[in-house]
Amino acid sequence: MLTAQPEPRTILIAERDQTVRELQRFFLAREGFVVEFADDGESALALAASLRPALLITEILLPKLDGLTLCRRVRHDPVTRDTPVIVFSILAAAARAAEAGASAFLRKPLVESIFVATVHRAIATESTGIMEQQWVTS
Repeated sequence: MLTAQPEPRTILIAERDQTVRELQRFFLAREGFVVEFADDGESALALAASLRPALLITEILLPKLDGLTLCRRVRHDPVTRDTPVIVFSILAAAARAAEAGASAFLRKPLVESIFVATVHRAIATESTGIMEQQWVTS
């Protein structure tokens, strides 16, 4: 049986906030990526297996299946285990994201330059260790 190969320019995002979704799509489209969205963790898991995206970005507080559980399940599925995962959250949860197998952790709010750079790093390297970005707002 043949398995689908990952689409190198598709990013799957599991995010509840419509404003954040629109900004993520805008920033990533400018970089040449195709962006697909999932409304909940269960949908994201199914889409990750069928789409085989270059990257999965998930927030933690998702309905049906939280983002950390989603990350763990992606890591344990032979079809998706090599998909890099960025956990993107308002919560200070870098250690929990690392335990779940995330490639990187970003704290909200969304900062374009850091977001885009982290996406490129996550896709370019299989495992760079957990990265956490903090922002100071003035």
